[in-house]
Amino acid sequence: MAEQSLWYVENIDLSNIFCPKKVDMGMLGAKDHLRFEANQYIYLPDEPAKKIFLINEGRVKLGTYNGGDGKEVTKAILSPGQVFGELALINDDNRRDFAYTLEPTSLCVLEKGDLQSMLRERSELQQFFMRLIGNRTLQLEQRLENLMFKTSRGRIVEFLHELALTKGRAVGYEREVRNMLTHKEIADLTGTSRQTVNTVLNDLRRDNVLTFDRKRMLVRDMDRLRETDTAA
Repeated sequence: MAEQSLWYVENIDLSNIFCPKKVDMGMLGAKDHLRFEANQYIYLPDEPAKKIFLINEGRVKLGTYNGGDGKEVTKAILSPGQVFGELALINDDNRRDFAYTLEPTSLCVLEKGDLQSMLRERSELQQFFMRLIGNRTLQLEQRLENLMFKTSRGRIVEFLHELALTKGRAVGYEREVRNMLTHKEIADLTGTSRQTVNTVLNDLRRDNVLTFDRKRMLVRDMDRLRETDTAA
């Protein structure tokens, strides 16, 4: 699940495509730029799928509701520079998922028709959205396989390893992930409980594989974390 390839394609300036005018200069119109407080819905299931969004600031949770009992299922948690709502490009129906802000969030917005016009003119942009949709599908399939075949501990450890690999930065021989997800967010993304996440993280810290606090995670040994995943 190489998440970096999911969000980025070389030589594409997404901010210039979605936000062609400087946000901080107040030059964007209401239809180009949206602001939300924390804990607000950007869209809900069954709403018309007419817009595609780029996160300028903040974090957004994508999810869906189980049709039987209404239980919430988290699909992804996105951060600045990431795109969502892209299924509007291939589906004329209404939304099937929801988008929800986890903190104050600023979005740049493109109308579906405007983006479709750009796609006809720019092959690299077509490639980006093909990879975005394809990789998100693969990621969800991998999560489903993990739910079926891996233990709760195994899913959490794999998630932490992938997070450090794709979102972390090298600090000597270690890898640091800043703006660390909460235990509840990790639990939602791995189909486990917050208590289980807390137990696994504390076990890994006790074994000196990693350390963490509310703001960051530091993986001291990526190989040992990978081995822990295999053994879990």
